[in-house]
Amino acid sequence: MLLYNLSIWFYWLFVRLAAPFHTKAKLMVKGRQNMWAELEAKLKGNTAPVAWFHCASLGEFEQGRPVIEAFAQQYPEYKIALSFFSPSGYEVRKNYAGAHYIFYLPKDSATNARKMVSLLRPKLAVFVKYEFWHYFTQELKNQNVPVISISTIFREGQLFFKPYGGFYRNILRNFSWFFTQNLQSDNLLKSIQINNVSVAGDTRFDRVLQTAASVKTIPVVEAFKAGKEIFVIGSSWPEDMQVLVPFLKKYQPELKFIIAPHEIHENEIAALCHEFAGTAIRFSEVKTRDLTEYSVLIIDNIGMLSSLYGYGSYAFIGGAFGKGLHNTLEAAVFGLPLFFGPKYEKFQEAKDLVALQTAFPVNNFAELETVFENVKKPETKNAIAARQKTYIAGQAGATQKIMDWISATL
Repeated sequence: MLLYNLSIWFYWLFVRLAAPFHTKAKLMVKGRQNMWAELEAKLKGNTAPVAWFHCASLGEFEQGRPVIEAFAQQYPEYKIALSFFSPSGYEVRKNYAGAHYIFYLPKDSATNARKMVSLLRPKLAVFVKYEFWHYFTQELKNQNVPVISISTIFREGQLFFKPYGGFYRNILRNFSWFFTQNLQSDNLLKSIQINNVSVAGDTRFDRVLQTAASVKTIPVVEAFKAGKEIFVIGSSWPEDMQVLVPFLKKYQPELKFIIAPHEIHENEIAALCHEFAGTAIRFSEVKTRDLTEYSVLIIDNIGMLSSLYGYGSYAFIGGAFGKGLHNTLEAAVFGLPLFFGPKYEKFQEAKDLVALQTAFPVNNFAELETVFENVKKPETKNAIAARQKTYIAGQAGATQKIMDWISATL
């Protein structure tokens, strides 16, 4: 426990020291400054039961969202509390209409945990994917609040499964139930005598099917498309663009390209505009301009990506040249051939799609060019779309399995 407490203390010390110089750290500190007072004011006088959902970031929110919305529909008398650890979740979804109280998760400490559980008085707590906080889950357990982990995924090398990982195994024992993404995670938990587990699958499959069924029309993109095929580059990082820049230069104007960076930084947007001067335009600058002369549309806002994939014929998913691959399912649900970098092994759905030969990891421009030339054949594209859609439909249903357990428990 001492090491855990020290790691938490040093982490937050680093965040506070970095805040004057780092935007994300600044948001993390600022967002928590008046959190308690604001949350207490919002909860004052509330007599309705509360269900607490916690997500680390935006990706985990998308996994939790189908359950949040199914819960709200089945239990309209409940208030929904939604917490985030990271600004990339909170800042994008702080006005999400599906929750009554939205706030940052404070530092994991015994004091904060007691205060949070006392304030919320939740009847249920749902933690998404990787969120395993010692004090919060322990206090929930002590107060006899059912706490479940959904869309959970484990790997053999994690601390929970090491001989010296006893403290972290005890955190897992605070949970009432685990709904894992795959059988491997189920087996790993059972190998350490945690049997309150079932394989439900990944709730993101339910979410992307919902999104595809209600995709938003974007007039600017329709005008930009102008009857040509669009190659969507989603959640890109500079490392991805090193591979993609020569690809764009080779294939425009045969293809049109939409670039949606993972983070919006003015210097990176400006660099892209300079790289493709004369053929690129920012989404915010379109207005009434004729788009036929442009072959690169740069998205300088957040929140459109899932709808943008609906206009695509191909997609490159960013992140797999760096820390990790971003959401492939948002694009796969539309039957698009997918491309991404080599660091995808931690993502079960990506491994599945590669095995199905509907997604293609590449290491450089030459590999991307070679595989694209094979994939762009109409018969190949059609076969990929069919396999992609069959796979996603077959993986749906995790939300209902979770709701069945909740219904039997509340």
